[in-house]
Amino acid sequence: MSKVHVKKGDTVVLLTGKYNDKFEAGNKRKTGKVLEVSPKEEKVIVEGINFVTKHVKPTRMGQVGGIVKAEAPIYACKVQLVCPKCGKPTRVGHAVEDGKKLRVCKKCGASF
Repeated sequence: MSKVHVKKGDTVVLLTGKYNDKFEAGNKRKTGKVLEVSPKEEKVIVEGINFVTKHVKPTRMGQVGGIVKAEAPIYACKVQLVCPKCGKPTRVGHAVEDGKKLRVCKKCGASF
């Protein structure tokens, strides 16, 4: 099992994919909150990104079926962490303070 550079609850920006095709004309990149991390598959589920439609069949009496939209996992290498202090997409560094390992922003040096 390998480590993933993002955790559940982090705000990330999408680097590649169909959501960033129009980035060159001043449009902002898509950002979202990480809902779930799967280190075994090296994938993450990000809120509001990579929607797929699922056809749901009713399983019980009285339950309705239909077409449901849900977020699908994407590779963790396609997202980059957004620093909570400076608000920029950044790589993650590590530092040890008081015996605890902290994540550090490579741009502004803030720990989170």
